[in-house]
Amino acid sequence: MCVCQTMEVGKYGKNASRSGNRGVLLEPFIHQVGGHSSMMRYDDHTVCKPLISREQRFYESLPPEMKEFTPEYKGVVSVCFEGDSDGYINLVAYPYVESEALDQDDPPEREQPRRKHSRRSLHRSGSGSEHKDERAGLVPESSDSLQELKSPKMELHIHSEVPFQMLDGNSGLSSEKISYNPWSLRCHKQQLSRMRSESKERKLYKFLLLENVVHHFKFPCVLDLKMGTRQHGDDASEEKAARQMKKCEQSTSATLGVRVCGMQVFQLDTGHYLCRNKYYGRGLSIEGFRNALYQYLHNGLDLRRDLFEPILSKLRGLKSVLERQASYRFYSSSLLIIYDGKECRAEMFLDRRADARSKNVDLGLPEMTPDGTGPSTSPETSPSATPKVDVRMIDFAHSTFKGFRDDPTVHDGPDKGYMFGLDSLITIMEQMREENQ
Repeated sequence: MCVCQTMEVGKYGKNASRSGNRGVLLEPFIHQVGGHSSMMRYDDHTVCKPLISREQRFYESLPPEMKEFTPEYKGVVSVCFEGDSDGYINLVAYPYVESEALDQDDPPEREQPRRKHSRRSLHRSGSGSEHKDERAGLVPESSDSLQELKSPKMELHIHSEVPFQMLDGNSGLSSEKISYNPWSLRCHKQQLSRMRSESKERKLYKFLLLENVVHHFKFPCVLDLKMGTRQHGDDASEEKAARQMKKCEQSTSATLGVRVCGMQVFQLDTGHYLCRNKYYGRGLSIEGFRNALYQYLHNGLDLRRDLFEPILSKLRGLKSVLERQASYRFYSSSLLIIYDGKECRAEMFLDRRADARSKNVDLGLPEMTPDGTGPSTSPETSPSATPKVDVRMIDFAHSTFKGFRDDPTVHDGPDKGYMFGLDSLITIMEQMREENQ
């Protein structure tokens, strides 16, 4: 079932070609912690996602001062299904050609059918013989529907050396330690299902190329926060608006202007990532949100007190920028907070190593110098250095501002719901800093 030219893609993508161009095999982005569209790895510095024209135009029209707090927009690629020599279907990206790719202007998200996925099938382990040849991102050509597939046995070619483990049962997968964030596979399977069901009408897909904002981090700890008190766009149907308003009312979106949409945090004591998903975040109280934030800043041995000031500085900088964006609304947008899970403060270094050795745990931390004052390592990885953190806004499929695409609704002033969420986040982090000095 190749809707482009069918060929072997070599193991994988190295030998793919169409009209003389070399294709790039797309695989699930292993550090995706939230969202519903599948993020795909394009290369070490780049990810891609299905194109929504409103989001593309928004990236193209970003004010310069916002670019520090958003992923770099890198353009568009054409994506299609291709068969390999083993009878599997791959997603392969090629340079975008205007005349080839079907214009995905939209169908708007609100008009797309809402697909219900069987929780039973998502929980199956994939240990039986019927699963043994399935691979993530690869679909047997004989399959009539991706929705029929059980959870595949993972054989990602690009994977994390650090295992992931869910903390709750809502991920749709078992709690066993695996080499990718389980939410990424869930989104990937659902995305392939949508694309497969449309394959008769849609030969090529347009995907946005965006900066991989975690590529600077060796052990990225990621917190995905849904920002604002309102999540539906101005063009939402009454049904969708009511659905989104109910979610907000029943979560910290209403009380704080922010809710947890996903999380992964590296644990020094066990050497794996702990993960939470959006279902966990929806059920949190205000105190539960505080506890989730505390957990995100805890590495299994200590609370990362050294992260408070760098994160607060970034959040205040973002607030200052957004206060000047009159008429902008970032409905359903998320905010990513990122830090590296293996950076640590100098004064904690000896205690961590001693505690880990007592438990026979290898933290992978650099050795100390003979005088015991610090690790013999480069300035970049020195535990006494200010930890590297990043804060980025993502997901602009429902964003708007005055004059944008002739949107009929014009809003005044900055986005008060988003600002309320930022203020809440800053206040909670300041309180946590004071309580844990």
